[in-house]
Amino acid sequence: RNVSKSIMKSNTMHTQELIMIIIIGLAAGVLSGLVGIGGGIIMVPALVFFMNYNQHQAQGTSLAVLTLPVVILGFLTYYQECRKMGTPIDLKVVVLLALGFLGGALAGSKMAVNVDKELLKKIFAVVLLYTAIRLLSWDALVIQWFKKTF
Repeated sequence: RNVSKSIMKSNTMHTQELIMIIIIGLAAGVLSGLVGIGGGIIMVPALVFFMNYNQHQAQGTSLAVLTLPVVILGFLTYYQECRKMGTPIDLKVVVLLALGFLGGALAGSKMAVNVDKELLKKIFAVVLLYTAIRLLSWDALVIQWFKKTF
């Protein structure tokens, strides 16, 4: 059953659907506050796998969540703690990043709606895989292995 279609067709949500949505939001929020991720890395795959959203629906929903002031409490906590540690968050950088993000999100969303859902899912997976490889420093191991082998 396609949960996203059933939600759109009726104004009521089943308890199981409601609980799943809250769990996805909670997990994304906790990870966002903990390590600065959530929307794309947690929410999008969770909506695709657990709520049967297509890639376009999941990405659009994730972006919609960002339009709400849901991350302000996490930001304020980091802002206060960073100031206490003597490493304040530079609000000029925040504004400039936000402006770039705004333009990039507009351009990216216009491109994404014209890309096949399955291809978009694969592109998303490659971005996540590349990020994981870089964060785990496996790229350096592969380069070292390559240099020793050849």
